[in-house]
Amino acid sequence: TDFDLSQHSEFSGKKLEYFDPQSQERYIPYVIETSIGLDRCIMMTLSDAYHEEEVKGEKRTVLKLHPKLAPVTVGIFPLTKKPELAEVALKLKEELNDLFKVEYDVKGSIGKRYRRLDEAGTPYCLTVDFDTLEDQCVTLRDRDSMEQKRISLSEVGGYINKAIANYKRV
Repeated sequence: TDFDLSQHSEFSGKKLEYFDPQSQERYIPYVIETSIGLDRCIMMTLSDAYHEEEVKGEKRTVLKLHPKLAPVTVGIFPLTKKPELAEVALKLKEELNDLFKVEYDVKGSIGKRYRRLDEAGTPYCLTVDFDTLEDQCVTLRDRDSMEQKRISLSEVGGYINKAIANYKRV
């Protein structure tokens, strides 16, 4: 609108009108002020990534950030607080800390831990369970598809790196 220039004209005492020689009219032009800042870019990214879905009759809130933008790349959960599971999970956390931003979580049920990290935008979660002690594999859960698969402990880092490189939002 012409609000900005009209107000400026009124308080400065200067005429800020434009004279159109063809129509022989004077008018105050509209001003379009474009601006961009980091806060707007971040808000746009968060708004685009925010999703609410219904899964098994419950609302699921998920922040589908690209894995390279996610504040945490991998969540690691021992299925229970048993020392033997925690030991494997903490060792895995130590190994992956050099490659990714990793969060270790033991609070609440496994489902609640998944939901918490879904809301935070964490793309991959690894669960250390009792089978891990036998087969040296963990369950990897993908945030966007919620699919789970068993992966060898020795292949986890490479698998996640490849998944990040090939990421396409579902």
